[in-house]
Formats: sequence, structure tokens, C-alpha cells
Amino acid sequence: MYAIIETGGKQYRVEPGKILTVEKLNADVGSQVDIETVLAAKNEAMFKVGQPYVQGARVRATVLEHGKGRKIVVFKYKPKKNYKKKQGHRQPFTRIRIDEIVF
Repeated sequence: MYAIIETGGKQYRVEPGKILTVEKLNADVGSQVDIETVLAAKNEAMFKVGQPYVQGARVRATVLEHGKGRKIVVFKYKPKKNYKKKQGHRQPFTRIRIDEIVF
């Protein structure tokens, strides 16, 4: 059994028990979240594809932690013009565990 979900502008293939790092969600650590943007779902008997989402399908997940990713350096410059700009960025994330897929 698996499902393809959309969260944070990205798509993920999830199965029960899988641990996933997604864009930051507004939920407390230890709480459960329902992701209802299910694009496709499959179990032993059937395969459903949504247009764009599968009606009545949802994925229940538990929030494990929040954090920040690795730092990336953004460096801009213009040659011969004495213009330099250095910035760092750390993208926030949420780590979740998939509990069940319902459809």
C-alpha cells in the first residue's frame, strides 16, 4: 500500500512507517496531521488516481521534529563594479512519520 501526496509544493511517495522530511508544517511535535492532498493511492485491490486529488483520501502522519537544513551560501557579485553580497540561508523542515493511508 502506498500513496503519492503533495505538501509544500513537492510530491512524495509514502508508505506506512516511512519517515519523511517535508517543508515546515504548522503543527506541534508529537501531534498528528492529516494530509488530504493525495494525488494517487494504491492498495492490494485497486489503484486510484485523482483529478487532481483522490476524493475522501487522506494520509495520517505524526510530527517527529522541526529543524533547519544545511546552510547554503548565496554569493552575488558584479565584475569590475566593486559589488559583492554574501548571504546564508537555512531552510526550515518538519520530519514526519506516516501512520496510515485511508481512502
